[in-house]
Amino acid sequence: MNTKCMTGTVCSCGRPHGPASLPVVAAELGVRLNQAAEAFVVAEGQNLGHLEEEVVRQTQELQRRAVEAGAQAKADATPPCCPVCGQRLSRLTHGHERTFRSRFGPVTLRRTRGWCRRCKKWRFPADAVLGLEDSGGCSPSVQELAALLASKMPVEEAAKVLEHLTGVKLSAATLHRQARRQGERAQRVRRELDAQAVSGGCSEQLELSLEPYQMILELDAWNIRERDEWGQSQAMRRRGEEPQRWHWVWTGTVFRLDHRGRTAGGRPVISQRGFVATRQGVEALREQLHAEAMRRGLGQAAGVLVIGDGAVWLWRLAEDRWPGARQRLDYWHAVEHLAAVGRARFGEDREGLAAWLEPLKRQLKNESAVKVIRKLEEVLGELAEGSAERQTVVREVAYFREHQGRMDYRRAQRLKEPLGSGAVEATCAQYQCRFKRTGQFWSPAGDEALLCLDTFWRNERWHVLFPHTRHAHLSKN
Repeated sequence: MNTKCMTGTVCSCGRPHGPASLPVVAAELGVRLNQAAEAFVVAEGQNLGHLEEEVVRQTQELQRRAVEAGAQAKADATPPCCPVCGQRLSRLTHGHERTFRSRFGPVTLRRTRGWCRRCKKWRFPADAVLGLEDSGGCSPSVQELAALLASKMPVEEAAKVLEHLTGVKLSAATLHRQARRQGERAQRVRRELDAQAVSGGCSEQLELSLEPYQMILELDAWNIRERDEWGQSQAMRRRGEEPQRWHWVWTGTVFRLDHRGRTAGGRPVISQRGFVATRQGVEALREQLHAEAMRRGLGQAAGVLVIGDGAVWLWRLAEDRWPGARQRLDYWHAVEHLAAVGRARFGEDREGLAAWLEPLKRQLKNESAVKVIRKLEEVLGELAEGSAERQTVVREVAYFREHQGRMDYRRAQRLKEPLGSGAVEATCAQYQCRFKRTGQFWSPAGDEALLCLDTFWRNERWHVLFPHTRHAHLSKN
């Protein structure tokens, strides 16, 4: 080990390292900040933004040196033990240099390498301590910035925003690889957290409630475009096969009924809720949403309500995963089916349709589905056998009979429960802002990685992926 670096003097590379260099950096930092402030006072045509930019420019190199010195000191103090099994390493060699991108510029470190007899691998203990293993040459802070920006905007735009805001220069390809790497890691962390939640080992602090509460689960799905069979479209069509570019993203949200309220302006709001979105199928949604519900207090809930549209998969999932839960069909989906009957009866007569539909909507919402079904059966009797209009009404009457038990809207209003699945539909729309931009195509691995990152952010668990942001998380809460 380089003892000169440990004492804070100058090593063979000619740069100061270690704790002794930090006071020097701090003193120079104070001088430069004072100079920038004095120059700003007498400058004409400059506002506070000019001073902020000048402070960043004057201090960035000093911040880089401080980060490099502190990181080197920690690397020098790291014991030569395997970060995986703890075995003391053998065949030690020192001074292995590697340069990493940091928020303040390139940081070069010299590390010790050793052989782990148990793992049969070469190890750099300092890399593990500093969060630089499998880093793609980026510090944890740069890894986080790449992951967050790529999950919110296209990588070409993200690379430009990153450089503008922080000065960190990453090519779009590098930023994409970094975000993909972090997304894959996020999926591994998600599996661990979900297993803990289901087994009762959830580490999150649940809000204690002395009053019984209802848990609300809403489910839906939306399409994402992928590059499957890319370049084979014409050949597939010649074989009589139509390429399938659009695929389902299965989405859910979960919240407690007592976390639902209104702002001072009267806008509906949910103060706390969890999110799930996955391309891995209904089974993945089933397990991920159940784990999220457990983290949100499902195990202590007095009752569970599942809300969704009329999709068969949704109700099958609910009956399988939450067999004791009540089920409710989204009220506005039911209204759409009422309107389909009205159009079959009135055709282009919009005034007649509106006069017929409005009383039925009020009756469905405030009375019972039974009365509405009787009205639909009356319409059925007015239509000619074998006509397309009659077939439409037959289908819609069957729909209302099938979902009759899920149309308890009068009870919903009495208990101040949601009438529909607006919360999850809004969630789907928010995810789509990133994933359905013009010209974008995805792969199953790529979209799942970014979906997972975005979901960690929405669930306020970003600090779990990037522990260095924990202080910001705690101060926000």
